[in-house]
Amino acid sequence: MATLLRPVLRRLCGLPGLQRPAAEMPLRARSDGAGPLYSHHLPTSPLQKGLLAAGSAAMALYNPYRHDTRAPTRFVDDEELAYVIQRYREVHDMLHTLLGMPTNILGEIVVKWFEAVQTGLPMCILGAFFGPIRLGAQSLQVLVSELIPWAVQNGRRAPCVLNLYYERRWEQSLRALREELGITAPPMHVQGLA
Repeated sequence: MATLLRPVLRRLCGLPGLQRPAAEMPLRARSDGAGPLYSHHLPTSPLQKGLLAAGSAAMALYNPYRHDTRAPTRFVDDEELAYVIQRYREVHDMLHTLLGMPTNILGEIVVKWFEAVQTGLPMCILGAFFGPIRLGAQSLQVLVSELIPWAVQNGRRAPCVLNLYYERRWEQSLRALREELGITAPPMHVQGLA
C-alpha cells in the first residue's frame, strides 16, 4: 500500500508552502467537540452563522450523517501516507460540487475517473472501470462519449485537488475556483441520467 501512496504524497508536497502535509493537517471535527476544524476560522456575520446552522440542521434531518462516522484510516502505518487516504476521503464529497456531478451512480463514476487521473489510487481506477457495469445503454453511451473524456482532461489539467485547502475557500465562488484550477463546467446536466 505504501508504494501506491508515495506518488500521491509527492504531489501533495509539490505545491509551494506545503512541505509536510501531515504537519499541516487541520484538526478534525468530532462529535465530542474536540478541537477546531482548522486554526484560522473565517470571520462570519450572525446572518452567515444562522444560514449555516439552518442549512446544517436541514441536512441533518434529511440525511443524519455525522462527520466522524467514517472509520479512521487503517492498514497504513506511516502517518503521512495515512493522511493521503484520509484527505482523499474528505475531499471526495467536495469533488462532486467542484465537478458539478450528482451523487447518483453516473456522477460517482465520473468523479472516480477524475480521481483516478489525479491520484492513480487503485480504488479510484477500479471504481472508474467497473462502476459502469451497472449503467443502462443511454447512460453508458453518454459516459463514454462525453463524460469520461471531460473528466480525464480536467483531471490532467488541474493541480492536485487533495492539496487544496477547501476549508479556507468558503467565500470563493465555485466559478472562480474552477477557473483557478482549470476545471471546465461539465458537458451536460447528468442529474436524471443514471
